[in-house]
Amino acid sequence: MESALALKPVINVAAICGSLRKASYNRGLIRSAIDLTKQSVDGMAIEYVDISPLPMLNTDLEIDGKYPPAVEVFRQKILQSDCFLFASPEYNYSVTAPLKNAIDWASRPPNVWADKAAAIVSAGGGFGGGRSQYILRQSGVYLDLHFINKPEFFLNAFQSPPKFDDEGNLIDAEAKERLKAVLLALKAFTLRLQAK
Repeated sequence: MESALALKPVINVAAICGSLRKASYNRGLIRSAIDLTKQSVDGMAIEYVDISPLPMLNTDLEIDGKYPPAVEVFRQKILQSDCFLFASPEYNYSVTAPLKNAIDWASRPPNVWADKAAAIVSAGGGFGGGRSQYILRQSGVYLDLHFINKPEFFLNAFQSPPKFDDEGNLIDAEAKERLKAVLLALKAFTLRLQAK
């Protein structure tokens, strides 16, 4: 029986936050997703991938077909992942500059995003970061990323009752259940894509 459990596939998820701030609500969503996979979502392992070390995209930095060391490390993490969880705040009706920069570096030849599943979650004011999700989905078309369609996860972080504590950790039970549903959908879609 133990050997059957050991053979159970584990989906490796690269989690990328568009905000660089440590107490970011979007980073809090990733921390909560990591906790959920340890507590109640079997078969998934989420690794937070820090995009802050990446230099701004500049092809002059590509020397002899090689990328800067921080970019190479990032690209390898993307390449080795089975799928992606993006936590995308909304800046000026779009994705953040750090997130777009990370997407662009990993799309340089060869595109390491291609043919993998992805999900997007976001927290913010008003629409909860929803417009950034639409922009990210548009980029995904060119990148050959396959985003889950449902459930969508937008969280208005400023509505009562409080959704996050002072350190940016998700404390809202209903939001955690919605986040869990996203993870389960991402898991199912990833397995479906891998079976093809």
